[in-house]
Amino acid sequence: MRTLCSSTLIGEFFVIGFAGLVAMKDPDLSMTTVWTVSGIAMFLCLVLCGLVTRPGGVALGWALQIALIASGFIVPTMYFLGAIFAALWWASVHYGRKVDEAKARFAAQAESSTPDAA
Repeated sequence: MRTLCSSTLIGEFFVIGFAGLVAMKDPDLSMTTVWTVSGIAMFLCLVLCGLVTRPGGVALGWALQIALIASGFIVPTMYFLGAIFAALWWASVHYGRKVDEAKARFAAQAESSTPDAA
């Protein structure tokens, strides 16, 4: 799960950075505001790469997905991109857990089928 979720988060890191560049063109927003919000979201993406397997990591990832969709109020394209990344996040969590379960089953089978060396 960690690999799939981290890949999604790294993709979001770059999308948030590019969305910040687009948001800078809005005359109602200051550059400081845009980069403070974008920087915090980008930092959260990187931190979540390490926290995704810990308790609450997936929930924080969902909160990030909601914030990404909500950023569409500032950059309308983010409604679409946020929805795409929310779908990718769901797939990463869902299929990542299935892969982890399969790996655990295979490891248990391999361990039980090897004769004891002692």
